[in-house]
Amino acid sequence: MADTLLEIDGIETCYGVSQVLFGLSLSVRSGEMIALMGRNGMGKTTTIRSIMGLTPARSGSIRFAGEDVRKMPSYRIAQLGVGLVPEGRQIFPNLTVRENLVAAATNRLGAKDPWTLEKVHALFPRLAERAHHMGVTLSGGEQQMLAIGRALMTNPMLLILDEATEGLAPLIREEIWSCLSMLKKQGQSVLVIDKNVGHLTKIADRHYMIERGRTVWSGTSEQLLAEPELQHRYLGI
Repeated sequence: MADTLLEIDGIETCYGVSQVLFGLSLSVRSGEMIALMGRNGMGKTTTIRSIMGLTPARSGSIRFAGEDVRKMPSYRIAQLGVGLVPEGRQIFPNLTVRENLVAAATNRLGAKDPWTLEKVHALFPRLAERAHHMGVTLSGGEQQMLAIGRALMTNPMLLILDEATEGLAPLIREEIWSCLSMLKKQGQSVLVIDKNVGHLTKIADRHYMIERGRTVWSGTSEQLLAEPELQHRYLGI
């Protein structure tokens, strides 16, 4: 854990006149897996949208790989090395599985062992089996695998997953968690949103909890497990 890869400091983000984030801060170091946690509607997805420039923060600082990205367009932020697995997957329905993957393929940052079609197929064998099927015909779990594979094909420095396992069958969820565990072992930097605290505390290095657009707690998995009341206070319904 060395260099800080992503540094968010005091961002405020609005949709029109409705403010969602109120001075939110977090950081991701190189090789670190960070979990962003909170109840629905607390600002998790807006945080991701702010990072990606989809809903730009109106104030505060967002730095990625040493560059100020708060006012950059989304495509430029992606080119710097941020790969997004969005909520809802958003695969291309009228392209085949293979076409979805190769359309995103790039090694702009010159990774020594880049992700390729063969490596994604080894990670998710089902995508190899479904290579010539149209995206619209895939199950929800297969679409999530494809969305992850597509993001990895950009060879990102930072992989962001918004609701990594939401709505997936139990067996598929386990496959996604195994994938994330493998990526962590390989040193991939990851920022993940999910509701499964049990799995997150097993693989994440640190956690941020947000409440009404503010960072209300941050700490390690060990610290989170040692304070069970935090889950009831900030994650319970």
